[in-house]
Amino acid sequence: MNTVQIDKANRLNPNAEDVRLGYLMNSLNVEKQRLFVDGTNGADTNDGSGWDSAFATIQAAVTAASAGGTIFVAPKKMAAGATDPVDYAETIIIPATKPNLSIIGYISNRTQGGLPQIKKGSGAVAQITVRAPGCVIANMGINGGSATGGGILLDDDGSAKSAFGTTILGCHFKNCVGSSATDARTGGAIQWASAGNAWQVRIVGNRFYKNVGDVVLLGTGGSVPQDVVIEDNIFSGPAANVDCNLYLAGGSGMNGVYIRRNIFPALPAIGANVARFIDATGCVGILAENFFGDTTTASGYGNGKTKAKIPTTVFMIHNYNESGLITREA
Repeated sequence: MNTVQIDKANRLNPNAEDVRLGYLMNSLNVEKQRLFVDGTNGADTNDGSGWDSAFATIQAAVTAASAGGTIFVAPKKMAAGATDPVDYAETIIIPATKPNLSIIGYISNRTQGGLPQIKKGSGAVAQITVRAPGCVIANMGINGGSATGGGILLDDDGSAKSAFGTTILGCHFKNCVGSSATDARTGGAIQWASAGNAWQVRIVGNRFYKNVGDVVLLGTGGSVPQDVVIEDNIFSGPAANVDCNLYLAGGSGMNGVYIRRNIFPALPAIGANVARFIDATGCVGILAENFFGDTTTASGYGNGKTKAKIPTTVFMIHNYNESGLITREA
């Protein structure tokens, strides 16, 4: 690896936790296809094999990629005084024929301004749709803008398309909504399709901001998602912009959901729809070591309660708000 390659590798994820760095460096070190996207200097007539021959759009790289390939995406160049990233104004579909595909942002830092940002700006289609198993989406900015299709859609019908084994880490999600701008039950930043399915999903180390819903289970018409890990994330606030951080009650809930070491900044209050940190009705799993931005008493957490609907099938262990340890309210 030459000096330029080492610099690019180091910039992929500076100061990251070991687990996140492991994912990304694995994508660098394993001998497999690598493609590059540079929305400022690239062209879709290129072959994408290096930064000097990068594609201009992410979808062009996805189309050209082989199963198991890795796509590195550079942020678009911003002008002096810019207050928002220059967008990749496209929607991305990872088809069923591209299992184990990775889309990784080549970043300067992990704030919104340091990530390559996808923002279509309108329409009812998700910013990224995953229809293949074992995919990784890392270090990307996803801005819902005026669109109503949500951020990342795990589109799995249990047959022709499958999104099981997806990992989403180090991303920034903003302004993501479903068909309603005030009801998290219609969609949000990361969402399962109404069929459910899409087992073994990891949602790790992401930043969510001003999404009507952060992680949303729309339904379980095919099967109940199982083995879902949601950890080390900072979820959306301010309260007036959010309806529910984790709406996991769609259909019949999740089985084997582990929610650990997350920060929930403010009790959602965008309207009179869900208006809770979590609705885990029907779920089975563990809620552990989370912090809730709640300055009142530690009440309102439990089966059918006002701040977080946590059924008795989800064990509550070492969760806190400003008043101290949160205990289940009978």
